[in-house]
Amino acid sequence: MIPGPTTVVIMRQSVRAGRSAGMATVLGNETGWLIWCLAAAFGLSALLLVSELAFDVMRIVGAIVLVWFGARMLWQARRRARGGLSEDPASSSSAGLSLWSCYRSGLLTNLANPKAGVFALSFLPQFVPEGSPALPMLLLLAVGSALIDLAWYLGIVRLVGAAERFFKRPAVRRYLEYMSGTLLIGLAVRLALTSKP
Repeated sequence: MIPGPTTVVIMRQSVRAGRSAGMATVLGNETGWLIWCLAAAFGLSALLLVSELAFDVMRIVGAIVLVWFGARMLWQARRRARGGLSEDPASSSSAGLSLWSCYRSGLLTNLANPKAGVFALSFLPQFVPEGSPALPMLLLLAVGSALIDLAWYLGIVRLVGAAERFFKRPAVRRYLEYMSGTLLIGLAVRLALTSKP
């Protein structure tokens, strides 16, 4: 729930294309989280803890994905500022934004974050009661944590939707694109410089 790349991407998609786009992005993010949780349940995320190479590959891939998203945001903000993109909220850039592309951006943002895998591996197992079958309990915990996460991010989508008029202002949209792009690139640099947990 700490603001990070996921929050930035969800807010951006919600501002660009409305609640349905934000909800699709949230669902993509939660799919990614469930995949990490399943990987943790089956022991695959442990690879990120014991293999420096696996962690480094995921870290670099994650940084590249975040830089890609951030650079696209900055490029679109710059085009808007120069008048290359329509400032109309129903412009082709927003109207052409499919729910699938929103879902995919949420999914990729989560899957490209090796810290999500490490978190799933280190967080969930502590809540498995002693003597309980580990796999079913981990799966139950994964679904429970995804539902909590879902409620949180849908709340963010709802808040952005409530302030839709403000966020649809051309100057505000440009500022958000610049801020979001810069933040994602900054998070990418931080991820790239992160040492093995």
